[in-house]
Amino acid sequence: MHPLHSAVLGALQGLTEVLPISSSGHLILIPWLLHWPESGLTFDVALHLGTLLALSLYFWRDIIELAFNFFRGISGGGFHTSSDRLPFYIIAGTIPAAIAGKTLEGPIEELFRSNPALIATFLIVFGLVLALSDTIGAKRWKMDGLTLRAALIIGLAQCLALVPGVSRSGITITAALFLGFNREAAARFSFLLSLPIVAGAGILKVGHLISQGIPAGDVQPLVIGIATSALFGYASIAFLLRFVQSHTLYPFVWYRLVAGSGVLAYLAFFH
Repeated sequence: MHPLHSAVLGALQGLTEVLPISSSGHLILIPWLLHWPESGLTFDVALHLGTLLALSLYFWRDIIELAFNFFRGISGGGFHTSSDRLPFYIIAGTIPAAIAGKTLEGPIEELFRSNPALIATFLIVFGLVLALSDTIGAKRWKMDGLTLRAALIIGLAQCLALVPGVSRSGITITAALFLGFNREAAARFSFLLSLPIVAGAGILKVGHLISQGIPAGDVQPLVIGIATSALFGYASIAFLLRFVQSHTLYPFVWYRLVAGSGVLAYLAFFH
């Protein structure tokens, strides 16, 4: 892969994995529009590791606290506060997406990778669903209002993120808003919930890569992809968590509508 392609796709991954606009959709549509070759397993690993690095760096204090509360909980320390229960809510919310990913990722990727019209349609449809949740959601609950039921519902919604154009952060934020959480709590739980999924996907893909070996020409794209994905991912997390404190999510909704409509128009008139 050309270094420029690595940098562009790494930046796209970092931005779109975090913002509610669909990373998988962009990583299929942009190379398709620009007639770039398939990125391959090596670069998929780079993108996942970059995203994991960004999340880990930004939420390192949360990760330490989650680990401490988890081990204290299983050793009999009790679940007296919302912080004590949070790691178990994250685990519960992760299970549905992990099962769905294991069983459905292959067929879904095969169906959508060669179907830009479907991806564009889902960009539009789930952008409108995000707008609806941001409009009618009560926004009364903070993170301490999280329950097992809410975590499971948000985790089930995360299964839809396997479909390119839906967006993992978008659908989990949408579900949390429908449940009455405010934007900041919805975004923060979305990011924390993504940690096990991103880590698990990265570990699996690294395992596949180790078994196959890294081609000599892929080392530079791998490094560039990890670096740009991590850099833009970290900046996007910081931006979104500040942005939702005082703004609606409508800028992302409008972006999804314009991007999806643009792809459909291109297919209709030029392709």
